[in-house]
Amino acid sequence: MLWQRWNRQAKVWLWVITLIGVVAALPLGAQRMAMEDSADTVEYAFDYRDIIEVAEQQAAPQLFVEEQLKLLKDAGVNTMAVYESSLKELSQAGRLTYYNEKDAALLQGKFPSEHVNHTYILFAGEEEEEKIGPVVRDALDRSGVPYRDWTFGGRVGIVAEQSLAAMQLKTMDFDPMSLDTIRDAGFHILARFSDRIFPYDAARADAQLAMLKEYGVTRLLFDGEKAKGASNQSDLKSLDSFGELLNQYGIGLTAIENLKKPQQGINKLAYLTDYNVVRVYSLSPEDSIEMTPEGIADRFQLAAKDRNIRLFFLNSTVQASMDTGKLNHSVDKLALAMGGEDGVIAKLEKAGFPSGEAKAFDRVDASWEKPVRAVVALGAIAIITLLVAAFLPAIAIPVFLLGLVGSAGLYVLNSSLMEQALALGAAVSGPTLAMIWVMNRIYSRTIGDRRMVGGETWKVGGASYEGELKTQWVFPSVSLSRRIGIALNWFVVGTLITLTAVPLVFGLLHNITYSLVLEQFRGVSVLFFGPLFLVAIYVFLYEGNGAHGVIGRAVRILSRPITLLWVVGAIVLGAIGFYYISRSGNAGQVSALELLFRNWLESTFGVRPRFKEFMLGHPPLLLGLFLAIRYRAAWVLIIVGTMGQLSMVSTFTHLHTPLYISIVRTLLGLGAGVLIGLVCIGAWIVLEGAWRRWVQPHIRKPSA
Repeated sequence: MLWQRWNRQAKVWLWVITLIGVVAALPLGAQRMAMEDSADTVEYAFDYRDIIEVAEQQAAPQLFVEEQLKLLKDAGVNTMAVYESSLKELSQAGRLTYYNEKDAALLQGKFPSEHVNHTYILFAGEEEEEKIGPVVRDALDRSGVPYRDWTFGGRVGIVAEQSLAAMQLKTMDFDPMSLDTIRDAGFHILARFSDRIFPYDAARADAQLAMLKEYGVTRLLFDGEKAKGASNQSDLKSLDSFGELLNQYGIGLTAIENLKKPQQGINKLAYLTDYNVVRVYSLSPEDSIEMTPEGIADRFQLAAKDRNIRLFFLNSTVQASMDTGKLNHSVDKLALAMGGEDGVIAKLEKAGFPSGEAKAFDRVDASWEKPVRAVVALGAIAIITLLVAAFLPAIAIPVFLLGLVGSAGLYVLNSSLMEQALALGAAVSGPTLAMIWVMNRIYSRTIGDRRMVGGETWKVGGASYEGELKTQWVFPSVSLSRRIGIALNWFVVGTLITLTAVPLVFGLLHNITYSLVLEQFRGVSVLFFGPLFLVAIYVFLYEGNGAHGVIGRAVRILSRPITLLWVVGAIVLGAIGFYYISRSGNAGQVSALELLFRNWLESTFGVRPRFKEFMLGHPPLLLGLFLAIRYRAAWVLIIVGTMGQLSMVSTFTHLHTPLYISIVRTLLGLGAGVLIGLVCIGAWIVLEGAWRRWVQPHIRKPSA
């Protein structure tokens, strides 16, 4: 039919369009690699609040703070993080003391009043009253809390007409005395803003940033779930105002890694500041105590190299030990881990990440990017159409046209969503089409018009009682060298088809927001399971002749009686699926032995290939290709081998990982996977030879 001929010809043109899209994406990849190489300096920030909290439990708090600051400075820590203060933190720092109504009465030798419940504050000295008094009074004025001056024991203070519980919730300005201490100790300052002061006050924010700029602050880290100004954006356009102030003072932002969701408003501020953002990894207080210095060094190096982390945030804590009767803290341990010739900082410098002030990546928005990305999108639509046509050949042309119209409409509504949808579709299509191509080659060589003839045959199909042809499970023998050559050829071509999806993915998602994880590749679960499901359908229901006979084969499979073999097979497949799920995603679980193996790979090659590729994916695929020419049952290994193919594409969906790291990781996985696959083939040849020589002759043949 004319329509069928058009659809067949359309597939050729769809592949041409796909390859044009692949070529168009390559300059975008080169531009991304240049951006990722533009900022290698790493900054190490310690939580100053943690030092104050640990010092509060020491015999000489002020001396402890001075000693720890010097210790950390000598170790190479170059930044201290400070928060907007609170009544509790000012008390911990020794700036003031506070009392509730009952404690204040007891202090003065009076009975507490039954009619009021006020808060009583005494400053530690004249300097504290001069510098901290305005901070406390400003917070009371903003909250509309009445207060009056108060003195006791020669110390100046304030009586605030509000309960202590309510006063402790108030967020106050930065402690200027702490800022002075940190600056005088030679540290850079990382300011931690919150959005707990509202309504947003542009004049106040301006004054805060101006003060911080005088202290040399160049970057902010937001505290809590919201960025400064997020709560009042709808009515006061506070994010727009704060973004303008950040640009005015040349202050950038930081984005925290591994949050369940980005801090509210951070994407808007990142856009307003032209993405003057660096990513930060936070070492938890628990890890600071439990991890070894070597473990911390390995984690930091991996984060800097594989995830573009440029700022490390160090936390500390105190643990009480009943066994030793001591309070243990991790400040000394972290200083020891960070400093020295074998410390974290020295190791990262050797790896190409010098210590200093973290800088944002340099990026260039070239005028040619937009039309090039349109060509890449066209290539993605084409490869998605090819996937649909592999199952429904007659609708290739309408699917492509529908894809064009739908993508254009979605681009108008939400361009980011359109790009992510096409990227997901291309990512699923690449490995699926590769395995479909492989299966079609297998079909043609075994049950099709190019099937091999001659040679020894163990068992072939025969006539059933109904006169129908039985399923043929063993095909004519082929020389070992030819089978290995064919398997390697199919593996290489299939891998190349899979990798056509990679440039389409990073070309479509070519945006700094993905490198900073302000946006992420969507549909990870679909990518993990989609190709496996589609390839399984093709293996069981298609036999190289398109959609013809699919329904009949499905009915025959479903109508077969459930045997013990089916149950055992389902249990085995379920166990494999469970293990696969447990390894997938950011929360994937791995064994201690594999962790040891991972570390060996990392130290040996510098980049760790993915386990799912070189162990679980590529070897079964190569072995399956070798066996599939001879045994029908081996076709199941093609489904298993799909894991390695989709994992290669998945590697490049980690858009915060430098592109060259993903390339090296994939090549290492392919090399190791092929070697292990050849070993598996060699083992099979030995076992098969042993079976033929020693076992098969002793199997009694049934009588006629």
